[in-house]
Amino acid sequence: MKTININKVRQDFLNLTAKVNDRQLIYLDNAATTLKPKCVVDRVAHYYLYENANIHRGVHSLSEQGTIAYENTRETIRSFIKAKHSHEVIFTKGTTDSINLVASSLGRQILKAGDEILLSTMEHHSNIVPWQIIAGQTGAKIVEVPINDAGEICMDTYQSLLGPKTKIVSIVHISNTLGTINPIKEMIQKAHEHGALFHVDAAQSVAHMPVDVQELDCDFLSFSGHKILGPTGTGILYGKEDLLNSMPPYQGGGDMIDVVTLKQTTYNSLPHKFEAGTPNIAGFIALKDAIDYIIELGFESISNQEHELLEYATAKLGSIEGLTIIGNAANKSSVISFVMDGVHPHDIGTLLDKMGIAVRTGHHCTQPLMEHFKITGTVRASFSFYNTKEEIDELTNAINKVKEFI
Repeated sequence: MKTININKVRQDFLNLTAKVNDRQLIYLDNAATTLKPKCVVDRVAHYYLYENANIHRGVHSLSEQGTIAYENTRETIRSFIKAKHSHEVIFTKGTTDSINLVASSLGRQILKAGDEILLSTMEHHSNIVPWQIIAGQTGAKIVEVPINDAGEICMDTYQSLLGPKTKIVSIVHISNTLGTINPIKEMIQKAHEHGALFHVDAAQSVAHMPVDVQELDCDFLSFSGHKILGPTGTGILYGKEDLLNSMPPYQGGGDMIDVVTLKQTTYNSLPHKFEAGTPNIAGFIALKDAIDYIIELGFESISNQEHELLEYATAKLGSIEGLTIIGNAANKSSVISFVMDGVHPHDIGTLLDKMGIAVRTGHHCTQPLMEHFKITGTVRASFSFYNTKEEIDELTNAINKVKEFI
């Protein structure tokens, strides 16, 4: 079984040497954003110190070098998600930006009054609000796909909701709050049987498991660079070539133009049609280093490490009296959300911070999910491959101290 040299890997993440409230930092908020390896930070700094130039527009050496490095990232991501063409990879600001692009551009093209958009109860707000906006503009209707008390999508109900009015289905691959891994391939197949298009919110999945867009046969897929060791302000939208070609631009200006006159503008070809304005050049150049880092470690070793952490943490936290884990799907990623009897999640998070432990508290941008479980929020501990069982022991001890204190 392939394993990670945890001591060597942790040396790449200098944040892990930080002190918080005079305690050694224990970072368990990876679902919000991952830490960045030194190679990624160094690449951003190197660009600004030695290579700074705008891309796609200049004939001088720095501009041409930057363009090559920037487009190399696109090819790396194409290979990483197994897309057929590099021009099917659109650079955005993040998952939220990607979903807004699809909802606006595709939605205003294909939706009309009475059409239906299927979303699940566990969706992140970023995969709800853009669809609500376009539904309001077109007269389409949002249809909720329910979940069970384990935090799993009710597949029988999902299939029954699909029909001739279903035009778009947009479902999260892995829940940021529950860690549930949805049967996304099966869901895509069922949607296609009814002629619906399928968008995958892969913000939480690409850092934990291999994603093959051709095998999934998804129509669109979105994720963020900052959740996969990369810089903030970087995101990816994958779309099938024919669909992207048929969609109108989302924003105007910059690289998305072909010819501009005051009377009429023609648009650039893919992928540039959807990439208006000067992008986060340094961020996307460094995103390649983040993806390369993941590839070098390998998903087998990442999965093994994170699965061990999940099982260990589930057992340790589950043994604490008065603590209830929210979300117990049979197929789950390395996220544990929990509540404690008589203690508000924010109070737990604040006290854990005093002990140097970073967790997330609140509704995690999944308020419909909180409503389903009849709670206002949870404490969420989310693990990455650079976390250790010793850190989980510290978390367990700290929670017991919180209980004693309160």
